[in-house]
Amino acid sequence: MKLDNLTKNLLSQIAGLHEIPNGAVSFRKNGKSQIVNSTQNIEIVKKKDNSGIDIFIHSTCQNEACHIPVVITENGLFDLVYNDFYIEDGAIVTIVAGCGVHSTDEAGHDGIHTFHVGKNSQVNYVENHFATGDGNNKIMNPTTVLNIGENSVVTMITNQIGGVDFSNRITKANLSAGAVLTVEEKILTERFNVAKTDFKVNLNGENCKCTIKSKSVAKDESEQVFKSNLIGKNLCFGHVECDGILLDNAIIDSVPKVSAQNNKASLSHEASIGKIATEQILKLMTLGLTEKQAEQKIIEGFLK
Repeated sequence: MKLDNLTKNLLSQIAGLHEIPNGAVSFRKNGKSQIVNSTQNIEIVKKKDNSGIDIFIHSTCQNEACHIPVVITENGLFDLVYNDFYIEDGAIVTIVAGCGVHSTDEAGHDGIHTFHVGKNSQVNYVENHFATGDGNNKIMNPTTVLNIGENSVVTMITNQIGGVDFSNRITKANLSAGAVLTVEEKILTERFNVAKTDFKVNLNGENCKCTIKSKSVAKDESEQVFKSNLIGKNLCFGHVECDGILLDNAIIDSVPKVSAQNNKASLSHEASIGKIATEQILKLMTLGLTEKQAEQKIIEGFLK
C-alpha cells in the first residue's frame, strides 16, 4: 500500500512505522478501514454491527506484534471506533495502537478499547497520540478497559507527544489474583492544550499489583488534570506516582487517590510538581546552549 508523506510522518510519530508492516495489522484512515491482515496466531475481524475491530490473540501467539494505527487528515472528521481484544491463556503479544491527526480545522478520534485477558498471559500495549496543523481543535478521547485474568501481566505505555488540543483519557482496570498492571504515561502540553487523565483500578484478586507512573510537562497556557483511584479489595499492592514540570502560565492539577477496602491492602501515592531548576539551565548554557535550548534538552530527558 502506497502512503503519502503526511501519512508516513504521522505513522512514524505514533507507531514508529514508515510503511504498513507485515503480520497482524489494521490500518484506519479518515474514518475508513484501509487494510486488515490476520496471521495464524492473531486474528483481526471487522465488526458487523459497529465501527471497529475484534482482535483474537490465540494462546499460540508468542512474542508477536499487532499494529492498529489510526490516521486522520480530513478537516471536520470525528472518528469513533470500538476495538475489543480477546487474549487467550498463555499468549505473549505486543499491541501498538495510537492516532495521528493533521488538520487546520476541527477533527478528532475517540477509541474505545476493551481488553479481555486470560490467565498467565503477557500483554505490552503501546498507545501514542500526536497532532499537527494550524488551529486549536484537534481532539482525542481514548478509553481503555482492562479485565486482567489470573497471573497475567499487562504493561500499558501511553504518550501524548504534542499537538493535541484536547484529550480526556479514561482507563479502567479490574485485576484478578496474581495479576500485574504497570502503566507508564507521558504527556506534553503547549499553547492552550488541555489534557485530562483518569485512572480507576480495582485490585480484586489476592496478590495482584498495580503501579502507575505519570510524567508530564505543561507549557505556555496549557492545562493538565491527573486523577487516579486505586481500590484495594484484597491482599494487594498499589502505587501511584505522578511528576510534573510546570512552565510559563500553565496549570497542573494532580489528584491521586487510594481506597483500601481490605486490611491486607497496601496502597500508596505520591505527587510532585515543580519548575526546572535554575542550576540545570545554567549548567547546560555553559556548554554553549541558549536558555531555550537548555530547557528543551531537560524536557526531552525528563520525558524520555
